[in-house]
Amino acid sequence: MLAAPLPTRPLADPFSQLNDEQRAAVFHGRDDAAGAPPPLLIIAGAGSGKTATLAARVARLVRDGADPQRILLLSFSRRAAASLQRRVGALLHQALGLRATQPAPLLPWSGTFHSVAARLLREQAPRIGLHPDFTIADRGDSEDLMGWVRQEQGLAASHRRFPLKGTCMAIYSRVLNSQDGLDQVLQQQFPWCQGLDAELKRLFGAYAVEKQRQCVLDYDDLLLYWRHMLDDAALARELGARFQHVLVDEYQDTNRLQAHILHALKPDGRGLAVVGDDAQSIYSFRAAEVRNILDFPAQFQPAASVLTLQRNYRSTQPILRACNAVIAQATERFAKTLWSDRDDGPLPQLVSVADDAAQARWVADQVLAQREGGVRLKRQAVLFRTSHHSAALELELLRRNIPYLKYGGLKFLEAAHVKDLLSLLRWQQNPRHRLAGFRVAQLVQGMGPASTRRLLEAMEAADDPAAVRQGFKPPAGAAAPWRALLDCVQAMQSAAWPELLQPALHWYLPQLQRLHEDAAVRRTDLEQLQRLAAGFPSRENFLAELTLDPPAATSEVVEPELDEDYLILSTIHSAKGQEWSSVYLLNAVDGCIPSEMSAGSRAELEEERRLLYVAMTRAQHQLQLLVPQRFYVTQQAARGDRHVWGSLTRFIPPEVEACFERITPAADAAAAQAPGPTPAGAAAFDIAARVRSVWQ
Repeated sequence: MLAAPLPTRPLADPFSQLNDEQRAAVFHGRDDAAGAPPPLLIIAGAGSGKTATLAARVARLVRDGADPQRILLLSFSRRAAASLQRRVGALLHQALGLRATQPAPLLPWSGTFHSVAARLLREQAPRIGLHPDFTIADRGDSEDLMGWVRQEQGLAASHRRFPLKGTCMAIYSRVLNSQDGLDQVLQQQFPWCQGLDAELKRLFGAYAVEKQRQCVLDYDDLLLYWRHMLDDAALARELGARFQHVLVDEYQDTNRLQAHILHALKPDGRGLAVVGDDAQSIYSFRAAEVRNILDFPAQFQPAASVLTLQRNYRSTQPILRACNAVIAQATERFAKTLWSDRDDGPLPQLVSVADDAAQARWVADQVLAQREGGVRLKRQAVLFRTSHHSAALELELLRRNIPYLKYGGLKFLEAAHVKDLLSLLRWQQNPRHRLAGFRVAQLVQGMGPASTRRLLEAMEAADDPAAVRQGFKPPAGAAAPWRALLDCVQAMQSAAWPELLQPALHWYLPQLQRLHEDAAVRRTDLEQLQRLAAGFPSRENFLAELTLDPPAATSEVVEPELDEDYLILSTIHSAKGQEWSSVYLLNAVDGCIPSEMSAGSRAELEEERRLLYVAMTRAQHQLQLLVPQRFYVTQQAARGDRHVWGSLTRFIPPEVEACFERITPAADAAAAQAPGPTPAGAAAFDIAARVRSVWQ
């Protein structure tokens, strides 16, 4: 165990800013006679200083003598891990009395579940039968490989409709992460695929074999292989002893596979501390399991301690009162009541508007009024349940020349030029990576699918695939471009990281110019990607981290070329973890929140309630929930275009509505008196009431 560095100046209390609840969480188990502290669950309410508390607990452990090399800190994004590292470092400087020029102890095992899994698997590869040079396929490449295997298995030409590659990948991922049986997953999540169990099992088995043949692991394999590695009792004991302390952020977002890994590392719970909020569990579509956090205390003997953080540092008390009232209706939860010492501020508002066009006008008016009052556009956000809900608003913002940035567009790794460059890096590193090779070879002018398949089949059958690639005879018209690619690969082989990106870009930029009309814009992305690469110690680390935790969109790598200020538009899922001064929530009506697609079970409805709660708790000073009275529905062949009535979300019953101020703009009050839908139209929309009645 490393001794703490000698202080160079009098020690200050680095925890003086913590409140009593936070201090209890930071110092829990400090005096336990057994050494490793007993299991701990910290229920951290929205805006309660969760990150500061977790960082302070890590700093306290190190100050008390814990070896930073033996602390495993798991989070759900690279950004969160980096933030925790910075906070821990700042606290340790203060706690250990270090000068600003002295480095604080680092946490080498801090990262996402998947990035830590990748490191452990590469480290243990010789012991567990993995090729040490395996590459990690991103979601798009994994889908393509699934489609490739689907074709080779003859399933594309089966006598009945077979799910496409994206659906097959989603089923495969769901089975692995939820740890449910294939039949159960098909019944609950993909009912239109029932009866295909045997064909899907054959497909998934062939997919696994093909990945192993190519020395490729996909995103889900990382957790699956880690879990199976821990099934070996000796390895489980070794890794469990290696990490004296395991701390997990956002535990409500873990799936069953991740929970199994944690329990295998710490079967008695000693040294395990998890932080989360059951009220913010909103990712079941990614197989997150809310029961992991609800059942955590009872999984150990004696039961894990539960400490709660309830003081909110984000929102005013009127907003918190409404948030508490919404989540208090949940059927099962850890009891907590968020509070703030800021009693000032307006009540949150329920704004009734005539339709989605009126909703768009109202939000645009409010955004501009807030801007004139000193609230920058960046400090305001419009949230919505589903991406298309903002369509009318986006048109209104464009009409008024209000710049905005929307989260939920093209994913960074889905951009063709980014995939091209990353595929080149992967294929140069791992010549057996067939999908990467298929993509790169066809970037060569004159190389088509047939000649590319001929190359890859020859490489697959060879003991030295790189030599086959070097000696390949391309079609006559592709000889010179193919030689340019081989020269690029050779130059990359000879260069160190990250300098090897230079020959890669030198070769690829002419292809970019040839293939894309907007090459100049795309080139900016690649230059930013090159700068991003400089922050990683190796190509393997860069490819793994970028694949496992990519920026959500190119705007996260390149600052959008907008005005100096712009409004934020975001889905609720993308908004989690963020905060804004003013928040506007669109379509707070049944059919939207809860989504009519997520009202089939009690568990789905409870998650929809938590979604509303997450949206509301993003607001600091002003919160408005928009309630359109009717929607204009198009493409209704049977009845023609029509209006349908909307009603306030069921998650705000009268007793909760009392926490809000009701607003009805004059123009919308008049519009609400206009003739409504025909009786047939009203009856058709009343299916929402029928669904609702199942749980009443």
